[in-house]
Amino acid sequence: MGRYTNLYDLTGRVAVVTGGAGILGSETSAALADHGAHVAVVDIDPERAQATAAALTAEFGTPALGLACDVTDGESVSAMAETVEQQLGPIAILHNNAATKGPDLAKMFASVADYDMETWRAIMAVNLDGMFLVAREIGGRMAERGAGTIVQTASIYGATMGPDQRIYEGSEYLGRPINTPPVYSASKGGVAGLTLYLATYWADRGVRVNTLTPGGIGSGQNGVFDQRYSARVPLGRMAKAEEVAAGFLFLASDASSYVTGQNLHVDGGLSAW
Repeated sequence: MGRYTNLYDLTGRVAVVTGGAGILGSETSAALADHGAHVAVVDIDPERAQATAAALTAEFGTPALGLACDVTDGESVSAMAETVEQQLGPIAILHNNAATKGPDLAKMFASVADYDMETWRAIMAVNLDGMFLVAREIGGRMAERGAGTIVQTASIYGATMGPDQRIYEGSEYLGRPINTPPVYSASKGGVAGLTLYLATYWADRGVRVNTLTPGGIGSGQNGVFDQRYSARVPLGRMAKAEEVAAGFLFLASDASSYVTGQNLHVDGGLSAW
């Protein structure tokens, strides 16, 4: 293996991916397994987590574990981390990626004037509180051992820029009108801030913490959204999940050994306008 190729070799390293059965999490799990990591696919849905883990082992031949976890519950998070370390070994990589749209899409996509605080708190509990609980538990274990890398998923909307409301005229998600909700931007902005804090907090104990900020990934939006969004992107299209996973792989591997507290945008140049 070449001198620089070797930097991406994750053979035998234990990785946790929260939201691991989702659109991005399943792809970053695959990227990790493809480079030799032993992956714990963590998701609120146990069947999807186990199915994703089984598919990783079948395709890449590396050990994988599917686990259910409620990231809003500290005891659930602690139990998950303990199970991973008992069955796979010390956690070296964390993709802190779990997020939610909540149980009611109508409330999720409500206007600012009509936004329900119960919905706000439920989404914040996953998108930001859960991000902290998982980082605290697994990052703390890494710090005790003196090594580890954490990558936290944010979004261009919140971590970098505000949404262009014109994109949403006639746009739909799974057949219903959509927008970028205020709670989404607020939670993702919080993720970027949390990364900066933890990066400096744990730097002297060998733990790197970075933010991954994807642009839009196709996941059920209609053609109007695709066209309007793509028109705002210098590269002229939405992202593919594997393109975002490739950026994640850089941050998770030794190729980024001198990178911490940074926000890597994989957005087709949208934030460059």
